[in-house]
Amino acid sequence: MKIRNSIQALKNEFAAYRRELHQNPQTSFEESFISDFIASKLSAWGIEHERGIGGETGIVVTIHGQSNTSGKVIALRADMDALDIAETQNKDWVSKTDGKMHGCGHDGHSTCLLATAKYLKENNGFDGVLHLIFQPAEETGEGARAMMKDGLFERFPCDAIYAMHNWPYAPLGQFDINVGPTMASVDRFEIIIQGKGGHASKPYTLIDPITIAAQIVNGLQTIISRETDALDSAVLSITNINGGTGAFNVIPDQVTLSGTVRTYSEALKTKIEKRIGEISSGISESYGATTHYTYTRMIEPTINDPKHAKTCAEVAQSQGAIVITDGNPSMGGEDFGAFLQVIPGAYVKIGQAIEGDTQHRCSQGLHNAGYDFNDDLIPIATEYWVRLVEHVLKV
Repeated sequence: MKIRNSIQALKNEFAAYRRELHQNPQTSFEESFISDFIASKLSAWGIEHERGIGGETGIVVTIHGQSNTSGKVIALRADMDALDIAETQNKDWVSKTDGKMHGCGHDGHSTCLLATAKYLKENNGFDGVLHLIFQPAEETGEGARAMMKDGLFERFPCDAIYAMHNWPYAPLGQFDINVGPTMASVDRFEIIIQGKGGHASKPYTLIDPITIAAQIVNGLQTIISRETDALDSAVLSITNINGGTGAFNVIPDQVTLSGTVRTYSEALKTKIEKRIGEISSGISESYGATTHYTYTRMIEPTINDPKHAKTCAEVAQSQGAIVITDGNPSMGGEDFGAFLQVIPGAYVKIGQAIEGDTQHRCSQGLHNAGYDFNDDLIPIATEYWVRLVEHVLKV
């Protein structure tokens, strides 16, 4: 892996920063510690930035190249928020906040972008303007939209935007770059089944919402298995079934089902949304019950622009990385997709797993209590960001 000495030399400094951020996690729109930390470093290094974009914690950095004959402007984005997870005590820099942890590596993403800011401020060998976006509230799917609502691209217009995510499912330094879909849309739904409760010894006098819920759960599975082309990617998962009083001899009046739908296709999403309502209401009505159904579209799919995905792959290859361009996209969600609805760009995944050690904290899956960002990824990701800027904004 090709990493210039001046970037490799930043590793220990920025690993220490990353671990301090890891110890002080805050969830969506509450990221005051990491926001203040980043802003203090930017100010100390004399780097131009604005705060309070997309809520109080969002930050946008502006770095000017040595020239601007091209008039090009690009943006790099990192997320900042943590998760409501009680962290496993498997490291010295464990979270100091009960029930919260950086379980998705956003502490690492922000650290890599901060290192990129410092390096490019001192080595601005590019032609154009660079914006670095430190985004809040990715985990709730609200941050990207909030920044755009605050006029992100009107105040900081750009021609392309890029993001990266650590990927503990691939070995350290491997790049996974999809041409087209790379992360799925994220939607949620809720079905409230209204029956008629009463004594469990007389079910024939009642309308049992638990029996109806079981039929609906089974029926909804056929939307994917029997109504969706096997070559189309979609997931429908029931994740909660809530009903009952706690008493063993009482049939409740009401049961609530909720779950998620994931896909890359707007047309398929619309079809699934419609069919959930039709199937759930049809089954309920056949038993004499009623339903109240809501479907909420939360996060857009992340669809890489082919041109920009190819550019990212070329840059990673120039770094000497293994680059996978034909891997399967993820059914996980990422609100960077909202940016890509407006500005073309690409989202890459960079491996961080320890080969041969599946139990290592850096090999644990995202949103896992035992997970940790791999600090060896800091110079790799920083080198990638710098090369991407130097390539797209070539002097």
